[in-house]
Amino acid sequence: MIREQATDKRPLRAVRHDADLLVIGGGLSGVCCAITAARAGIRVVLVQDRPVLGGNSSSEVRLWVLGATSHMGNNNRWAREGGVIDELLLENLYRNPEGNPLIFDTILLEKVVTEPNITLLLNTAVYSVNMAGEATGRIESVQAFCAQNSTTYELEAPLFCDASGDGIVAFQAGAAFRMGAESADEFGEKFAPSADYGELLGHSLYFYTKDTGKPVRFVPPAYALSDITQIPRFRSFNTSDYGCRLWWLEYGGRLDTVHHTEDIKWELWKVVYGAWNYIKNSGNFPEAANLTLEWVGQIPGKRESRRFEGDYMLTQQDVVEQRTQHDAVAFGGWSIDLHPADGVFSEKPGCNQWHSKGIYPLPFRSFYSRTVSNLFLVGRIISASHVAFGSSRVMGTSAHGGQAVGMAAALCRQQGSLPRDITAEPRLLKALQQALLKTGQHIPGFRLHDERDLTHQATLSVSSELVLTELPPDGPMFALRHSAAQMLPLTAGRVPQLTFWVVAAQNTTLTVELRVSSKPQNHTPDQTLNRREISLSKGKQPIRLTFSETMPYDGYAFICFLKNEHVSVQCSQMRVSGIVSVFNKTNPAVSNWGKQEPTDDIGVEAFEFWTPDRRPKGHNLAVQIEPGLRVFGSENVRNGLQRPTNVPNAWVAKPTDPQPTLTLTWPEPKQVREVVLSFDTDFDHPLESVLMTHPETTIPFCVRDFVVCNDRQQRVYEQANNHQTRHLIQFDQPVSTTSLSFHLNAMNGAAPASLMEIRCYE
Repeated sequence: MIREQATDKRPLRAVRHDADLLVIGGGLSGVCCAITAARAGIRVVLVQDRPVLGGNSSSEVRLWVLGATSHMGNNNRWAREGGVIDELLLENLYRNPEGNPLIFDTILLEKVVTEPNITLLLNTAVYSVNMAGEATGRIESVQAFCAQNSTTYELEAPLFCDASGDGIVAFQAGAAFRMGAESADEFGEKFAPSADYGELLGHSLYFYTKDTGKPVRFVPPAYALSDITQIPRFRSFNTSDYGCRLWWLEYGGRLDTVHHTEDIKWELWKVVYGAWNYIKNSGNFPEAANLTLEWVGQIPGKRESRRFEGDYMLTQQDVVEQRTQHDAVAFGGWSIDLHPADGVFSEKPGCNQWHSKGIYPLPFRSFYSRTVSNLFLVGRIISASHVAFGSSRVMGTSAHGGQAVGMAAALCRQQGSLPRDITAEPRLLKALQQALLKTGQHIPGFRLHDERDLTHQATLSVSSELVLTELPPDGPMFALRHSAAQMLPLTAGRVPQLTFWVVAAQNTTLTVELRVSSKPQNHTPDQTLNRREISLSKGKQPIRLTFSETMPYDGYAFICFLKNEHVSVQCSQMRVSGIVSVFNKTNPAVSNWGKQEPTDDIGVEAFEFWTPDRRPKGHNLAVQIEPGLRVFGSENVRNGLQRPTNVPNAWVAKPTDPQPTLTLTWPEPKQVREVVLSFDTDFDHPLESVLMTHPETTIPFCVRDFVVCNDRQQRVYEQANNHQTRHLIQFDQPVSTTSLSFHLNAMNGAAPASLMEIRCYE
């Protein structure tokens, strides 16, 4: 029995941890930073002030992970973020296609706690920062407190990463920061908001409903908003909306979004319960009789507060013009997504979203403080203007940047360097970029060049190679209520002859266009090379297209069939890596060519969106191609690219190949210790983490079962039920062999076997 005198003053339990890197903040950017650094061999302490990981993607907030590619529509093909965030989202697809946010919590926790180099502190808030000295801009340690175990922590490291969202460490360390919007004159940003629009984005709070199968009454709490009709956005409310589809339940942009967060939360609670009272008790929603509130967020999802200054500040022009960055380490691609500061009480549209024509690189100089020498920045606090932040703030992009910082921290520890040293030393910058590419991190404009990779010393041979001569006409008909286009990867020069099939309900004229992108790396069909007006008679008929125009570069051509309600085009069920059809289905809320009028006065060009259809069948338009496309050769597995870009970048076997096999042969025996394989997990699929459901638990283009054999055709490795992009094989004992053959025995769906990359190391 323990008995204390009431007058005794006892110190709290104190625990000290030291590490190579201290990461403060357990949102997706902090999680991906910590995992990347730990896997690169350094010791990490990850501090999270909540009981779960994931930040806005966790079960506490329940926002889906959004990045460069989106179900909502843009022209960024194959732009899902790679590396650790890709691994997390694919695991969530496999275990949790229903989008249960509680399951996503478990996946994040599992990935962190199974890393031996990570010490995780949950429910632990940093409250104090110790600097090395008054004259030095260097953090020495931080103090944190966990109310759950009544313990204080002294946390010390040579490197710190602030992933806290509000920048709690960076702020206390005296790092230079900004809050609110810059004027249009400072960076020449035409999209800079007016005072009427407001300078800060607010918070959102979501709720879930449940059908109980019997009438449910609702008595509102006393603090519920009494007159919900004063909220303009509520006029179009639909009772089928719930969760993060209610992103527009937003408030707080006129307040201090750091110190007034609790006030903002209470205002949002008033709105949510007032809204539910109106739904249940106004009589205007009889369909809600059996609905009950299943969950209401306890903490709001925060969009914006402080942004800290690095050696470079990302601007609107970087996003829109896709400006090249020599120190690129990640990429973004979501729209410039700004919201009126008055939130639900604004008469303005819930957001203004303007997209660029493709993804843009993120410079390493934006990921560390310019005034605190050992402080990295990740997440929504990176060095960006308010306008550019409108794009870079989303979770997929933040996680990708976090991975870059995790690898940079490992490199700094190995080299005894500080963040700015990487920028100053070309050798270190190149080492960082190459190390990231090895982990599956895509960096626009960069390829992996690994001199240690034995694949480059080998002769490649394959059992077969797909020459794409057709997408067979075995799928459904697609009525051209919207324009449709088939994307085909063509080489520079002559365009092959193409035959499609259509059905006309009556005699009519169909417009067909051959389009390309103004930049080879983009997938926005903004340049028309040829336009045809084709007379159709009633019934089914082929359309044979021969173009005299030449393809200006190696890249994707769009064969566009423009909207005609009297015509249907034949589809194909065949799926092939790097081949997709797209449709001009405009989403007015997010489109550059929707409810907003095309304009040049904000510095963002209006253009059409052409996005895929996620139906299980009919993924491509049926077509015959003469001569066939020879773009799926075996050399693609060692070209330094791990996803489709302007070309598919994959070796693809013939669909009829009974056992697709790729073999590496060396002139003398090699002692192979490690093999890295990259599969096609359809980087065009955004893999939303919650709310959105998925028809499949694995990606059809991904190899499921494979075997690796030595030069005596003995199995040295076997894998079943793979569903991940990247597969690392580490042999307990080196395999001495003059060849390795990779037998792709089964796929996760009805697609020809494919490989994006193979690397081997002694």
